[in-house]
Amino acid sequence: MVDYTENPLKTDHGQLISSYECAPETADLEFALAYKQYQSLTGRNQGKRAVVAYHARQSFAPGEITPEEANRLGYELATRFTKGRHALIVCTHVDKRHIHNHIVWSSVTLDCRRKYRDFFRSAFALRKVNDMVCLENGYSIIENPKPSPGRDYAKHVFGGERAPSFQSRLRAAIDDALAKSPASFENFIALVRAEGIAAERRGKHLRFKLPEQKQWARLETLGGDYTEDAIRERVSGRRIVLVPAGKSVTAAPEIKVPNLLIDIERKIREGKGAGYERWSKGFNLKQMARTLIFLQERGLDSYDALRGKSEETLARYHELSARIRDLEDRLSANSELQKHIVAYSKTRTAYVEYRKSGYSRTFRSTHESDIILHQAAKRFFDEHGFGKGNKIPTVASLRAEYAPLLEEKKRAYAEYQQARDEMKGLLIAKSNVDRLLNIADSRNERSHERGEI
Repeated sequence: MVDYTENPLKTDHGQLISSYECAPETADLEFALAYKQYQSLTGRNQGKRAVVAYHARQSFAPGEITPEEANRLGYELATRFTKGRHALIVCTHVDKRHIHNHIVWSSVTLDCRRKYRDFFRSAFALRKVNDMVCLENGYSIIENPKPSPGRDYAKHVFGGERAPSFQSRLRAAIDDALAKSPASFENFIALVRAEGIAAERRGKHLRFKLPEQKQWARLETLGGDYTEDAIRERVSGRRIVLVPAGKSVTAAPEIKVPNLLIDIERKIREGKGAGYERWSKGFNLKQMARTLIFLQERGLDSYDALRGKSEETLARYHELSARIRDLEDRLSANSELQKHIVAYSKTRTAYVEYRKSGYSRTFRSTHESDIILHQAAKRFFDEHGFGKGNKIPTVASLRAEYAPLLEEKKRAYAEYQQARDEMKGLLIAKSNVDRLLNIADSRNERSHERGEI
């Protein structure tokens, strides 16, 4: 369950994971060990009916919230519902049209002496806390839900539509104002106010409020294309956004990275007809125009400059790739060491008793999982040179070391994505220029052979 919720392909490479009183990398092991500690302290054993952790999902309307804000609300919901008594993780998934959280919390309290009670209507209680958190932060909720088997839940409650939040309505009003092509940011503000929306600047923050809205909403909380800087770019035409069907926004055409030119002569030899030849010639002309604009935007006015920039960007891309691999190895080693230290610490008492029992088979059969974990941790320490001369670090120090490494990886990955996109554009542009120069050279050679000037 934890492996699925922490899937890097769903959580933006692990950047949308938060935790309370546990490390995301070792959460499953910590939950299991905490439950064993609970059994040891209380003497209670539910056997096959034992529950180590609980799982809940929290979903938001499409386009209503940013991933970072969703993770924050999920963390607030989880800590408030568990009253800060249980270790937990919150994983925000962005692979679906609707952003949603997976919340997993340990079934036992932090002191391992009490257990979470999945009481009657606990889901109802969780929903009440969720509604409170969402309303306090200005997001929509499902009013009076009445689940009905065999029917889509959203359609059953809303007839196919979710009640729009204040933030969704503000975004729509901003889109409508921008669709009227305001000449300046001040004109944009005037258009918004003309729709009955209050707008004011408080300190360095610009904020809006609908007539029925009690609290002001800062533009930066709307996220994405609705921050003040983003709106200024949209007004000037420097930013293009995808607008939902039924709306239109006037904006300058987007300059895309060019595509590779088509080798028309090869395609003709492969059997393509005259129609394809006409289309491909037009396609190549458009791509060369894009290539020219792409190079002009980057100030690459000579072939040597293009080649130098391509080599520089390619080298930067490989440098960042190697850096990320190194950071991932260090993070993995840190996480692995944390797991074994936690396992060693929490199973040490059982292993000491096992030794005192003269390695009794009866004792081992009762505490086999603890003994196996303890022995595995001991082997790991021996294999990695931890002993009298090389003291085993504390989990706290490893977590302190892990945090800056993870931040560095996030920064490196952002640079890596930028370098990768820039490298791709430059290599395509260089390939197009190389092909154009070859075509020009071959034409000059044929003209010279025929005696043309």
